Amino acid sequence: MVKVILNRQTWVLVADGEKALFLRNKNDMNNVQLGIIHQLSQANPATREQGTDKPGRFSSGPGLGRAAVDDTDWHEMAKKRFAKEIADTLYAHAHKGEFEKLVIVAPPLMLGEMRQEFHKEVSDRVVAEIPKTLTNHSTTDIQAIVEEN
Repeated sequence: MVKVILNRQTWVLVADGEKALFLRNKNDMNNVQLGIIHQLSQANPATREQGTDKPGRFSSGPGLGRAAVDDTDWHEMAKKRFAKEIADTLYAHAHKGEFEKLVIVAPPLMLGEMRQEFHKEVSDRVVAEIPKTLTNHSTTDIQAIVEEN
């Protein structure tokens, strides 16, 4: 992997299914100090807390046979919507020219969801992806992990 230079034109996105932190170096490249410039979050309780109905059933044809239908996974759907919201936010900032390079830190599934939603203008600026969950870590810890990768 290429060594990432954390200058003021490189953003670090740290995200999971419920929280996204947009970070940037506040100082020069010799004295890196990541700071939060934007934050997104969403309440995403477990599916059992979001669904109110029991799974449906349907008839498989003539006779007495009936089959169960899987319940909708509201939790997963909310994560996908949040990935789209993150992608839209990044596109708006990229379109304004607010960052030149992007480092993404997210769990593997969230990385995949975001990749599907990224506009080409954002995808072209991604210089590194780190498949980890770091949203509840301090900016100092995040900085150390990004710099070592």
